[in-house]
Amino acid sequence: MNKKGCCWGNAVAESFFGSLKQERVHWRNYETRYEAQQDVMNYITMRYKSKRLYSYLGYQSPNDFELKNNELEKVS
Repeated sequence: MNKKGCCWGNAVAESFFGSLKQERVHWRNYETRYEAQQDVMNYITMRYKSKRLYSYLGYQSPNDFELKNNELEKVS
């Protein structure tokens, strides 16, 4: 994240936190802070990084992108 007022530096962080809130946190009630932390960590590792579609990867998940690249390297 960048300094205040720099929209380009904060765009990635704002996009991530917007997705986190919309897709996960707003729809859940946590009894403890630990439960919330574990749920957010699970969301980041299991959903956001592995299954979510990324426009810069041609709307593929990182796992699918890696699989396809590994298959292309084996063929080459």
